[in-house]
Amino acid sequence: MHVPERRGHARTPDVDGPLTYEVMAADTVAYLEAEVRGHAHLVGWSDGAVVALLVALRRPDLVGRMVLIGQYYNSSGRIPGSDLDRLLRSAEAKEFLRQAYDPVSPDGPEHFEVVYAKAMTTIDHEPEIDLAVLASVSAPALVLQGDQDEVTLEHGAAVAAALGDARLAVLPGTHGLPIELPGLVNTLLISFLRGALPAPALMPPSE
Repeated sequence: MHVPERRGHARTPDVDGPLTYEVMAADTVAYLEAEVRGHAHLVGWSDGAVVALLVALRRPDLVGRMVLIGQYYNSSGRIPGSDLDRLLRSAEAKEFLRQAYDPVSPDGPEHFEVVYAKAMTTIDHEPEIDLAVLASVSAPALVLQGDQDEVTLEHGAAVAAALGDARLAVLPGTHGLPIELPGLVNTLLISFLRGALPAPALMPPSE
């Protein structure tokens, strides 16, 4: 299993310029080529789900299966003024993120404000992916979200329908799935990545 860091996070230095989803996808492609040297299953939560989808669009040869967790792919699926959005802009959250950043960043504590501003700019303006382009994605996908997530249920269903080979799983009473229900989430994603989920049942035609 590989768990790459994105630029400007943890022990990975920042790079001049914006931190867009396209940049993160390009970094992920470079990582897969250099470290994995072949295709891989991609599991992405929040921003990571967008990155995984962009990699599948740009380099389908590098993607086996995908698990896309708790994210919208354009502003039509975003719940405005959500709890997470308000939290990320709060002084408490900013201080929490700073405490994680400062001790390990090779760029030094003074660079936190730069990375934080880049991340918030991305959140304010991205992603804006036309769901029509998802029909070209050949990788099997599991679209997984909670019914209290930052993305609407209608959008999650539309994403799954737009992809060429996808399933939608919605877990009730949940928001941050990997944190709130790690056991269930791990069971679902491992079963899917192994190709062990049963085939969807087809309803018989009504008489």
